[in-house]
Amino acid sequence: MILPVVKYGHPRLRQKGARIEKITPAIRQLIDDMPETMYAASGIGLAAQQVGHAWQLPVIDVREARDRPSTLEWNGKPSEVAAHMPIVLMNPQLTPAGNAVAGPEGCLSFPEIYADIVRPELVDVVAMNEKGERIEFHCGGLLARAVQHEADHLQGLLFIDRMDAVTKKELKPQLDELQAATKAALKKRDG
Repeated sequence: MILPVVKYGHPRLRQKGARIEKITPAIRQLIDDMPETMYAASGIGLAAQQVGHAWQLPVIDVREARDRPSTLEWNGKPSEVAAHMPIVLMNPQLTPAGNAVAGPEGCLSFPEIYADIVRPELVDVVAMNEKGERIEFHCGGLLARAVQHEADHLQGLLFIDRMDAVTKKELKPQLDELQAATKAALKKRDG
C-alpha cells in the first residue's frame, strides 16, 4: 500500500525512532509498504518518520540512479549493489569512513528542494534486515550518502540541518512556505 509521505513542518520528522526489538505484524506491514511508497514518490530512500512512524527503519534502493554510482562490500567482499536492493536497515549503526565530500541531496519530505550536503564518502553499516538477521556492509558513493541521510531521519535530523548557512538562507522562502503549508494542513485535519 502506498502511504502518504509527511512534509517538512510535520512534527513526526523531528522524532527520534524507537529501536525495533521484535518484528510485529505492524512492522512487517511497514516493511512491505515503505518500498512501494518510495518507488511511487520516485525516491531512493525513505525512513519510517517520513510515513508517520517513529521507528528505526529506513529502506533504500539506489539501482535507478545510474549517474551517481555506488560501491558495496558485503561481509568484507566486493558485491553487486543491485543484488541487495531494496535494502531494509532496522536499527542501523553507522561508522563514517573516508573523507567528507559535498554532494547533491534532496528529500521526499522536501519536494523540489535540493542542496549540496557534506558527508563522509564511505560508511560502515551494521543493521538488521527485514528477516531480523544481522547484516554488515561497507559502502560508498550514492549508497553511502543515502544510508547517512536516512539514518539522520531516525535521529530526527533533516538534511536542512546539514546545509551551510548561505544555502539555507537562499532556500528560506521555499522552506518557510512548505512548513506553513504543512502546518496549515495539519491544523485543518485536526481542526
